[in-house]
Amino acid sequence: MRPYFFFSYARRDYEAGDAFVDQFFNDLRDELGRIEPAAGAEELAYRDTERLRLGDNWEQQLAQMLARCRAMVALYSPAYFASLYCGKEWTAFRGRVRRHEELAGEVVPALIPVLWETLPGELPDEVRKIQFVQQGMGDAYARSGLRDLLRTDPLGPDYRRVVRVVAERTRDAAARRLGELPEFDLGAVRGYFPVVPSMRPAPTAGMVRLFIAAGRSSDAAAAEAGGSSRGGWYGAKPWQWAPYHPPTQPSLAVRAQQVITSAGHTTTLEEVGPGLGEKLDRAREDNQVSVLLVDPWMAGGEVYRPALREYDDQNHPVTGVMVPAGTDDPPAGPERDALWTGVRSVFRRNWLRRSDLEHLFRVAVGRESFDTDLTIMVTVAQNKLMDDNFDWGDDVDGAAFGFGPDGEDAAPAMPGLAIPAGPPGPRRSPDGAAVPSRREQDDVH
Repeated sequence: MRPYFFFSYARRDYEAGDAFVDQFFNDLRDELGRIEPAAGAEELAYRDTERLRLGDNWEQQLAQMLARCRAMVALYSPAYFASLYCGKEWTAFRGRVRRHEELAGEVVPALIPVLWETLPGELPDEVRKIQFVQQGMGDAYARSGLRDLLRTDPLGPDYRRVVRVVAERTRDAAARRLGELPEFDLGAVRGYFPVVPSMRPAPTAGMVRLFIAAGRSSDAAAAEAGGSSRGGWYGAKPWQWAPYHPPTQPSLAVRAQQVITSAGHTTTLEEVGPGLGEKLDRAREDNQVSVLLVDPWMAGGEVYRPALREYDDQNHPVTGVMVPAGTDDPPAGPERDALWTGVRSVFRRNWLRRSDLEHLFRVAVGRESFDTDLTIMVTVAQNKLMDDNFDWGDDVDGAAFGFGPDGEDAAPAMPGLAIPAGPPGPRRSPDGAAVPSRREQDDVH
């Protein structure tokens, strides 16, 4: 069986709004069946939730279908690029396309991306090489993604137009007969993403509490910061602070909220103040993570310094801190050194974490990396929250608890393309070495 397309999507997107994912999959399959009436229903599409049965080896079946399906439709979203197994699926199919090009001298555009949600930050280099928006799909789709069209007008012309374009691209790719892959081990494929190797996505969306410490236009400290020349633009309220010029959103707080909601979460916003530690503890008890947005020009002021120092002296493992560097802040010299020395004096303990892989304390965050850094920070915090609520034993397999591929907690090796080929045998890594079993890895670590 060689279905027309393999449906690749993040489990978090399905769990956050399964009706939308289901509707798009069904509409795409129906539209493809309309323009390819000779194809049978089972020949049109492969989706794991429809084909996997009790007792199936899901990893082996996914590998078989990635090797045989004529195209792959991938739902791009922040959750997709934070998923270990979405990265494996994407990399395996991308490798198949390249292998066909090398053997047959023919480029078959069989990897068909669909913009499901707005993507914050930079994509992996290999992903950016593949166009995921084309003329005729509409401005609304290019701006907000397909899920937003389904929310606002599920039967509207904008949504139907995108479904038709994707179906036509799938039909055209299927007609080119992409070469199949030899048998391979999907578990040994090194995916191009997620970017943070140890990051395991939380199984469901959640609440993210935002706390902001920033100046007001009336503050003496903000005035000393020079208004728009240093520290950014200040308004009547701290959440109107916009350190990046020109601001792409009305304020940094609004931008942060949009990044968080685009990832499928909900969020609240309040000012840093007395009792911050108690609020963070209460959020954790309520299964919520928190992020502090801190203006470096105001961190050491009398308004925020006591609460921030109290935070630094306590242990809040599911809270992240971001301290942006304004576009017009001094790039170098004594003035810049004094600014960040002041931040360091407030966050004496956490300053040592500013470069660690946990990504929960970031300073001098620029405009270009803000969206990506925030997305990773929220995901890591939620992973730690999940670990707090569930004791992952040495013999626990995430699939056994219903998480499926996205529940796998093994970290990929360095990003790269590696699809082992050859006869079945012991699991091999991309460099040919035998890969220890999960039990053996647990014994070592």
